[in-house]
Amino acid sequence: MKLFAGLGNPGAKYAGHRHNVGFMALDRIASDHGFAAWRGKFNASLTEGRLGGEKVILLKPETFMNRSGQSVGEAMRFYKLTPADVTVFHDEIDLAPGKLKHKIGGGHAGHNGLRSIHDHIGPDYARIRIGVGHPGHKDRVPGYVLHDFAKADELWLDDLLRGVGDGAPLLADGDPARFMNAVALRTAPPRSSKTKEAAKAPPPLPEPEPEETRSPLQRLADRFR
Repeated sequence: MKLFAGLGNPGAKYAGHRHNVGFMALDRIASDHGFAAWRGKFNASLTEGRLGGEKVILLKPETFMNRSGQSVGEAMRFYKLTPADVTVFHDEIDLAPGKLKHKIGGGHAGHNGLRSIHDHIGPDYARIRIGVGHPGHKDRVPGYVLHDFAKADELWLDDLLRGVGDGAPLLADGDPARFMNAVALRTAPPRSSKTKEAAKAPPPLPEPEPEETRSPLQRLADRFR
């Protein structure tokens, strides 16, 4: 059994925030793979289902971001899991928008949700770091992540979440490399062979000028018409 936890803040007014992309990822997985209806447990929204050959618990803490570890810790202990069975989906300002990376262990880099999880289960869990970009100055970070994604972000965000849904069974089965490849196929699909050949082909030659058939006398006469 695996526990996938998405980070965010509960309530409709936070639903579209960059900080809530972890919730969005879990919603996509649940929708794409026919999970049961969400229900309340462990101060969180929870649903269960299967991804590949693995039973998976999806958990969205409703304790607000800075207390996320409380829900994650309760669920982990209830199901007799270890931190190695836990994967946390969260926003990452140090990655460009649309980029995604898998990581195991390490620090929390000031992320309040991760800091709380560290406090409750330690650092030895897996993370799916979903890039949302950086506002340019650290003083602007709180307002940036606690704000809706821009209209221009909608296309890459939809592609990325579709990729997360596609690859979720691979992640649950312990193959993060193939999971990330599934995401990449959505966010940066390979060009077809025809497209590649067209890109390599030289530009077409200009059409040749029609051959002059008039006599010199006709050309001179045409100039004075």
